[in-house]
Amino acid sequence: MTVKTTVFGYPRIGPQRELKKALEHYWSGKISQRELIEEAEKLIINNANTIALHGIDIIPSNEFSLYDFILDLSFMFNVIPKRFKKIEDPLERYFAIARGSADAPASEMTKWFNTNYHYIVPEIESDTEFELRENKALKEFELLKNNLNLKTKPVIVGPFTYLYCAKVKNYTYFSDSIVSVYRRLLKELEESDVEEVQIDEPAMVLELDNDVQTIINCYRKITTGLSKIKVYVQTYYESLSQYEKIVYELPVHGIGFDFVEGKENLENILKFGFPEDKTLIAGVVSGRDPWKTDFKEALKLIETLTKFTKHIILSNSCPLMHLPVTVKNESLPEEILRLLSFANERLEELTILKTAINEGKEPPEQNLSMKFTNPEVQKKISQIDENALCRKPSFSERYEKQMEILKLPLFPTTTIGSFPQTAELRKVRADYKAGRISFEEYESFINNEIKRAIEIQHDIGLDVLVHGEFERTDMVEFFAEKLQGFAITKNGWVQSYGSRCVRPPIIYGDVWREKPLTLKETLYAQSLTEKPVKGILTGPVTILQWSYQRKDISKKEVAYQIALALKEEVIELEKAGIKIIQIDEPAFREGMPLKKAKVDEYFDWAIKSFKIVISAVKPETQIHTHMCYSEFNDIIDKIYAMDADVISIEASRSKGEILKAFERFKYDRGIGIGIYDIHSPRIPSVQEMIEIVKRSIKFIDKRLFWINPDCGLKTRAWQEAIPALKNMVKVAEIMRKEVEDVQKYNKA
Repeated sequence: MTVKTTVFGYPRIGPQRELKKALEHYWSGKISQRELIEEAEKLIINNANTIALHGIDIIPSNEFSLYDFILDLSFMFNVIPKRFKKIEDPLERYFAIARGSADAPASEMTKWFNTNYHYIVPEIESDTEFELRENKALKEFELLKNNLNLKTKPVIVGPFTYLYCAKVKNYTYFSDSIVSVYRRLLKELEESDVEEVQIDEPAMVLELDNDVQTIINCYRKITTGLSKIKVYVQTYYESLSQYEKIVYELPVHGIGFDFVEGKENLENILKFGFPEDKTLIAGVVSGRDPWKTDFKEALKLIETLTKFTKHIILSNSCPLMHLPVTVKNESLPEEILRLLSFANERLEELTILKTAINEGKEPPEQNLSMKFTNPEVQKKISQIDENALCRKPSFSERYEKQMEILKLPLFPTTTIGSFPQTAELRKVRADYKAGRISFEEYESFINNEIKRAIEIQHDIGLDVLVHGEFERTDMVEFFAEKLQGFAITKNGWVQSYGSRCVRPPIIYGDVWREKPLTLKETLYAQSLTEKPVKGILTGPVTILQWSYQRKDISKKEVAYQIALALKEEVIELEKAGIKIIQIDEPAFREGMPLKKAKVDEYFDWAIKSFKIVISAVKPETQIHTHMCYSEFNDIIDKIYAMDADVISIEASRSKGEILKAFERFKYDRGIGIGIYDIHSPRIPSVQEMIEIVKRSIKFIDKRLFWINPDCGLKTRAWQEAIPALKNMVKVAEIMRKEVEDVQKYNKA
């Protein structure tokens, strides 16, 4: 038996973040539209060439995007919100949907399944008319054919997953109209000499219930009339739902499985077999964690699979975009570096496995043992009493005491935490890390930035202030640098959305706190004002979820280790007189498993890890948390169980969709519904923010309602942030006046 290899989801940002730089230069007017497109085509060609040079047999195409691949599909299919159709230039319209324009708010942005990648939610209305405006898949196929003489495998997100991402509830209603577009797209590819195409359907790993027959019927219509092109459906992030029916009845040439995260996929093959007429695309190397593949285990798995089919293509388990480009040029300790494998190394691993199978060549010997433990941390974990994590007294008693101490008005205003990180700030930070300036010079600069931020917040009229987080490169990386058990890469960038890239830290050993994390900057900021300044930490679940995790112990144990470290910081902040402490958990929903059977166990330890952090604080200390850009409606009861005094939560891009949760669930804790979108450069009007507040207080007690943006202001410029915040403060003033007038009227 001879096997081939393929990959998908290769990082599109470039080895030196070329995409990020090109986008930001275009948006700032430094390069033209033509130069941006030229840079994009260069990246497409370089990425495909890199994959080919690593010995991969079937090269993917149509995976590049200037902002987001779901937005690309919407643009191709004419799913353009009406408010943007007056923008004539196609590229400007594309970016306006993602980022907003002067007079039109951006489309909603949310998390791609259980990852930290954000996609732009398609706005499909009842009168939406799907049409194939441009065949981007064909365009990129021809680009690579002409430049590299490669016949590639176009990759397209499938109809079921696309409609799922659009939050369409009735798939049958839209399936017929979207089928014709996919059929035309595939027909054009076939007529242009495309031999095989990959259709990504990660939504097929969800609980499908009654959707299975709809999916099968949809694919029957899509593939009707295709005679030469091979259609493969790729699933990932979990095991395929309703395996037996889909695998045998779906009218495609092959199906791809994630054998790393979806352990049940192998169980299903052992139980139900695999059809003789289909190709099995075996995801045997991880697209999501950075640890080297165990060749012996992978070959053992492949050997098992060959008992059920002779048609196997080896692949990555899920998109490689979740990994940095390469481990080369990283300067980590050898004991950690020897364990790592990023995107390019995954290509090498697949070629090694292919050679081992096809030529009988033994793969290289590996030592993948991980032994980075701390007995003191292990002891603390064993002493956690999960039944003693409740705060006392009740919230209503705590909150009344807190607000009396803080002396805050109705509709108190605040921000989430970060303020603009300017080019000057980034340069000073880089100079300090490179040794070009001293620590004293760096600290002086940071303190001046903090002082300026406090003055600006006073001028704006905010009630609860923040220090601005100028010393923090990233909300997770900053803590990882200060905690033990983490490794930080130099060039390990992955895309979060658009031009936003992050460097996930690597958790390689037990985690503990050796010294204070945030105390110095928080206390300095508080010394500059009589108004309360929030201490701000990133929560244990988010630090865990946005880092690469250890494989030798459970996620629960790692989360508890991080929680204990953060608990020490919270206690120290409280002792130093900080009255409000915010523990951000934007990844709380993101970490939820895709299978219902695993959800309760996850929330049990996720909630407890948050409670470990806050369980020792006094009733007078007000605990805040922040969440954004995920589907929170179905877990509002879990958020409530975290027992934070105040939560700030995103609502602007989702057009207040979160408010539906409060119609059915009485949320009687402090809450700030994010009333403007910070990921867009546009400055929101007072009126549009007031509309969100007024909709909100129909379901939320106005005495518990806070006014804040939906996320931190790190990515915005000061000239955008200041006027937006001034408008936000005006909203609070208007709402207070309205309440005051009503009270006067009632008394009269």
